[in-house]
Amino acid sequence: MIDGVATDSSSTPSPGGEAKPRRVRRTRMTGAERRQQLLEIGRTLFAAKGFEATSVEEIAAKAGVSKPVVYEHFGGKEGLYAVVVDREMRRLLDMVTGSLTAGHPRELCEQAAFALLDYIEEYTDGFRILVRDSPIPQSTGSFASLISDIATQVEDILGREFKSRGFDPKLAPLYAQALVGMVALTGQWWLDVRRPKKAEVAAHLVNLAWHGLDGLEAKPHLIGRRKA
Repeated sequence: MIDGVATDSSSTPSPGGEAKPRRVRRTRMTGAERRQQLLEIGRTLFAAKGFEATSVEEIAAKAGVSKPVVYEHFGGKEGLYAVVVDREMRRLLDMVTGSLTAGHPRELCEQAAFALLDYIEEYTDGFRILVRDSPIPQSTGSFASLISDIATQVEDILGREFKSRGFDPKLAPLYAQALVGMVALTGQWWLDVRRPKKAEVAAHLVNLAWHGLDGLEAKPHLIGRRKA
């Protein structure tokens, strides 16, 4: 198969005894299939090389098409990059917000930490793209704005906990930004080292977030059902 096209390399003998390649009718990709192919190729290249170092020529060559095909689907490299980034930002936000199902605040922190680490592990290319400074405006904002969106989800949880403990709930946004930022930066570091294991990273993050430096547990543990 070449460029999504079925081919047959078998041959049939000609009247003169010489073998001639048998032609098989080619099946072209649909527009949706081609668009998805270009998105996957662009995502891989942007993650490995960055936006500036990736060219339309390279994207087209990897897809086995001409440059005009890329322009037809996305209007150019910038359009392709924008769609890739927007998809990744929505995926990460959905994973984090969808994970917040527990009732206990500490387990909610665990779930949020796991969601980000899960995303880094499962969608490594996407995370590498997100943590780079985007050279063009995105409809869903920047990585910093995405972190702020996630912090807003955590802010409500912290506000209720602060109020129940007699703390000032107006400080919840500050703590939410601090906690989510801590997890995001740790995630960037863990992206490359991948040690310790994910569950242990989550446990230590929540240990620091929940107890603070003064009340750190010597051996932090996870209280939720998930252990890996």
